[in-house]
Amino acid sequence: MPVLLNHWGRAEARVEGGRITAIGPAPDDPNPTRINDNLMGTLTGTMRIGQPMIRRGFLDGDAGARRGEDGFVAVSWDTAIRLVAGNLTRIIGTYGNRAIFGGSYGWASAGRFHTASGQLHRFLNLVGGFTRSVNTHSYAAAEVVLPHIIGSQDGLSGNHTPWGLIAGHTDLFVAFGGLPTRNAQVSFGGVGAHTVRDRLAAARAAGTRFVHIGPLRDDVDADLGAEWVAPRMNTDVALMLGLAHVLETEGLADRAFLDRYTVGYDRFRAYLCGDADGVPKSADWAAGITGLDAAQIRDLARRMARGRTMIGMAFALQRADHGEQAVWMTITLAAMLGQIGLPGGGFGLGYSAANQIGNVPLPFSWPGFPQGANPVPDFIPVARLSDMLEHPGGGFDYDGGTYRYPDIRMIWWAGGNPFHHQQDLNRLRRAWKRPEVIVVHEPFWNANARHADIVLPCTLPPERNDLGFLKGEPHLYAMKQAVPAFGAAQSDHAIFTAIAGALGQADAFAEGRDEMGWLRKIYRESAEVAAGHGYNLPDFDTFWDSGEFRLETLPAPRPLLHAFRSDPGAHPRRTPSGRIEIFSATVAGFGYDDCPGLPTWMPPAEWLGNAPEGALHLVSNQPSRKLHSQYDHGPHSRGGKVAGREPARMHPDEGARRGISTGDVIVVRSARGACLAGAVLSDDVARGCLQLATGAWLDLSPDGLDRHGNVNVLTLDKPTSRLAQGPTAHTTVVFVERLAGEAPEMRAFTPPEITPGP
Repeated sequence: MPVLLNHWGRAEARVEGGRITAIGPAPDDPNPTRINDNLMGTLTGTMRIGQPMIRRGFLDGDAGARRGEDGFVAVSWDTAIRLVAGNLTRIIGTYGNRAIFGGSYGWASAGRFHTASGQLHRFLNLVGGFTRSVNTHSYAAAEVVLPHIIGSQDGLSGNHTPWGLIAGHTDLFVAFGGLPTRNAQVSFGGVGAHTVRDRLAAARAAGTRFVHIGPLRDDVDADLGAEWVAPRMNTDVALMLGLAHVLETEGLADRAFLDRYTVGYDRFRAYLCGDADGVPKSADWAAGITGLDAAQIRDLARRMARGRTMIGMAFALQRADHGEQAVWMTITLAAMLGQIGLPGGGFGLGYSAANQIGNVPLPFSWPGFPQGANPVPDFIPVARLSDMLEHPGGGFDYDGGTYRYPDIRMIWWAGGNPFHHQQDLNRLRRAWKRPEVIVVHEPFWNANARHADIVLPCTLPPERNDLGFLKGEPHLYAMKQAVPAFGAAQSDHAIFTAIAGALGQADAFAEGRDEMGWLRKIYRESAEVAAGHGYNLPDFDTFWDSGEFRLETLPAPRPLLHAFRSDPGAHPRRTPSGRIEIFSATVAGFGYDDCPGLPTWMPPAEWLGNAPEGALHLVSNQPSRKLHSQYDHGPHSRGGKVAGREPARMHPDEGARRGISTGDVIVVRSARGACLAGAVLSDDVARGCLQLATGAWLDLSPDGLDRHGNVNVLTLDKPTSRLAQGPTAHTTVVFVERLAGEAPEMRAFTPPEITPGP
């Protein structure tokens, strides 16, 4: 049976007559996911795009006015390629390459070669470059602020204290935002074996106790027996300050560690104790903000100081207004405990956010498809897409610099779905009408395809060959084509090769190699890199025939920042001081009123502390039945819908106040927009909150109501601060009511009107 590899894991497929007829889990995966079930029926279903499509209004010259509402005309590849190449040449000749936004972003393929972003960026670099985005929607605020605090992004995207140094070492695991194993179904680049649930269970069996601080009880597996603490949403920094105040005033802070390994603690202490502003950040102060009991805060602080404590922070905490402060305060609290660099202690961001986090990494990175150099310097922070489109020439701050938005005339998107991951989608939809040309590579008729002018149908991983080199796992997999391409769909590489050919650049782009030629090249380079670290890979043909190869040894596990702790002089951090910077003179020097030079509580723009009566705080977490919005139309994803819509959970008391029962269709409104969802009452959701996962395919009616439950029609499109300009989806309050009358027809899984071309 063919083996499929996706970001959410391996599966075994039965293929009959060129179609996948059954999918089963890999037999050696201890906790297999069912997300692979979404492939059933979707590779050849009605939502699949089988040939190039041109939006009717684009052919009529409507300047983007009907994007998202229009029908399409099916055309040949020759016609589509001529149209794309001609418009690209025109845009570059008229406005320059900075007028092109290369928007590829997301988890398009687990393979090393068929990664959409790499293919797009290589092509655009070849023709003179493009405006790009920086950072990620997952943890943009942390990406920018962490280097100012610890001199790197360690403990965020890798190099965490491994699970093997948590079990048997950690007495107390305090998880701000929980440890949701549904998120650990995935890893960028694929999953060989889902191990996080077993790793957590091993820690519990070895004596670790868990405290879960967050709005959803089931963000920690029930088997872990975690103590659940549910403060008001977006008040974690205030809670951490209250904990820190107890440590400082009761003599529990490790001053020896603070003196040797950090700078700026005295500046922070003046703020913490109220010397700077007259407001001590005590447990009583924190209780008034968080809604918790002050005695509960004091007790937790004392328990954290009593033994070896790991402080975990979910990525979600920094996807909020002033999200940088949650990262900074997490590290400050860990520094006060003095256990950074020790087995089982310190901090880590994103435990359970992906299967790879907490694994022992290889001492090198695998090579991939070369992208070349981008000669265009322009960029935007990843969440500022609508700002860029609305304000060409406008200025923005970012990490100490001042920049200007380019005037974008062409968007080229391959991989990812902006109508899933951006905030305030009604705003994005308006701004999306401004460019002259939008080209999209898509396999399905999702909102990204529906809002394009030119849709180029691309293949899916089971329809092509690739290399699956896992991140954080010692496994290499041959990703062999299992089924033929659907219709006339082509791989992104084949599409770009053809367009490059129309521009006279085919040899420069493809270098005379076909798909297997590139796989052999990347594998050969990978073998050379691995050999430099003592790992010997078999030759390509042996590997390809066997289908997989396992590296037998991994480096010894080490705690995060262990070398720095052992000798801070010999192993300084890449900060101006060489130490952990609790106060950063660099950040303070930027003069940002929304991100001062030390961790600070600043009330968010929207929260229950300033919301009108009847508001609920929105929890827009990751979905359990798909990766982001991928395969939302698949059977496993659709099996979790309520009344055909994305489920929205609230506490039974909140439902009773509003006359809402499980199964009702509800209207969820914010200051940005509204959507319909299917109600679920659950006491796993804290009072005052509404949980609506991301990933529902956008289904906007003419009046702007989303009929399917896309949470990002509700979310706030405001930057975390001028430092990182990250997304703030978790800073959103909503109002909920039962839908009166009959629910409108949901059309997210109905293709647009298509007519054959000439």
